[in-house]
Amino acid sequence: MALTRTLGRSGIEISALGMGCWAIGGPFWRGDAPLGWGQVDDKESIRAVHRAMELGITFFDTADVYGAGHSERVLARALDGLRRNVVIATKFNSVFDEKTRQVSGSDASPAHIREACASSLRRLNTDYIDLYQFHDNGYPADKAGPVRDTLEELVKEGKIWAYGWSTDFPDRAEAFAEGPKCTSIQLQLNVLEDNPAVIAVCEKNGLAAINRAPLAMGLLTGKYNAETKPSADDVRGEKSPEWIRYFKGGAPSREWLQKRDAIRQILESGGRSLAQGAIAWLWARSERAIPIPGFRTVKQVEENAGALARGPLSADQMSQIERVLER
Repeated sequence: MALTRTLGRSGIEISALGMGCWAIGGPFWRGDAPLGWGQVDDKESIRAVHRAMELGITFFDTADVYGAGHSERVLARALDGLRRNVVIATKFNSVFDEKTRQVSGSDASPAHIREACASSLRRLNTDYIDLYQFHDNGYPADKAGPVRDTLEELVKEGKIWAYGWSTDFPDRAEAFAEGPKCTSIQLQLNVLEDNPAVIAVCEKNGLAAINRAPLAMGLLTGKYNAETKPSADDVRGEKSPEWIRYFKGGAPSREWLQKRDAIRQILESGGRSLAQGAIAWLWARSERAIPIPGFRTVKQVEENAGALARGPLSADQMSQIERVLER
């Protein structure tokens, strides 16, 4: 397959696979609820970013809140002297304290958006952000106009090149699609959980469909079974937030595990690993799809990037999966 895709209407060419930088931010919290993926080794994170670039990855997706600013800072260290070789996407909306790593709320006001953008530019050590994304899944579509207008102004000022919304709702995607410089929607999408409505909005409007949770928060790596227990500082652990779907009570959901196991053989055909098959499903699902699996290690980057060599699943494999999952 083509190893590149166009980032929606921006015309920016990126690798068909991106890397999601949530996990490399390390622990952060809202009260006693963990929002990170446990402890990280910043040196390994930096090595992993460099390895991804060696393997042809040019797109890195982070957010200001990941690790309460730490993910952006680590990415900046990794990209020192290499900034022009990559496309950086980050997100805004959360209010947090970098020292305590506590998230206290959200703020979609134009003033906060400008302040958050300035802070991200500083942490990322760059003078522009390629893709700036609204990080509020459920913000009301009828109130999104001022958010979109502020982002259009930031494009004109050269601080950002394009923008998008991280949302799973088609009415919200449509609201942003009206903006000339909107280029993407970031949606939860994987082989276990399709989202035809938002994909349709992206295809109709020429937007990139950036896929978060492409590996269902780890379930599609094959490393988890019903007895696996993530650590206490992991967003999937016992004190996980309500919106975590694939883990319940600090363990993988049996319902999702059964779905995974039912299609495992199809995903692993052709010499693919389970994760590579899950990524291949996304490429076959839509030409707009750009998966951004998370990573913490060089090994994880190498496995995920290995999907590029094998390309998308075939139409027959896609049909088989739909039949098995009874969709």
